Amino acid sequence: MTMQHPFPPVDPRVFRDVMGRFATGVTVVSFLRDGAPAGMTVNAFMSVSMAPPLVLVSVRREASFNTHMRKGDCYGVNVLSEAQQHLSAYFSTRPVDGVSLPFKDHSGTPLLEGSLAQVIARVVDIHEAGDHLLYIGEVEHLWHGPEATPLIFFTGKYKHIDAHEPTVQWNAVDGW
Repeated sequence: MTMQHPFPPVDPRVFRDVMGRFATGVTVVSFLRDGAPAGMTVNAFMSVSMAPPLVLVSVRREASFNTHMRKGDCYGVNVLSEAQQHLSAYFSTRPVDGVSLPFKDHSGTPLLEGSLAQVIARVVDIHEAGDHLLYIGEVEHLWHGPEATPLIFFTGKYKHIDAHEPTVQWNAVDGW
């Protein structure tokens, strides 16, 4: 007996448009490609667990990252500021001649100097998920710099936000 779905198939363009309504920060996941620093722009990054500290990056199956990353390997996650938008473009398959790549080595994992925050994670699991692979990494190193304006991606474009404290404060004891 085949199960019938109550809804019509999801249109890929509509799916992309709807998912684009979720504002995300932008990261460059850094790694070693044949012994040299490399990176790719990723906005599908999240924390998974506090104990142990785990993070996840979602990577297209076609990405070269997949041929260089195995369980036990480390990758870096560099949270970008607005001032690093050019690096996001560079690492999202639009390399530009003359762009200076400010990689620094941290215990064998390349990181980008000037990032808002940096994470080094060791791959503990890899899951297949449709046309992507999910890399779960246990955090081995954390760093953050001074506060700056984050690079934001929303509706398929970079956006500027003015972050401020909300005018309505939530009180966990009494509610709103």
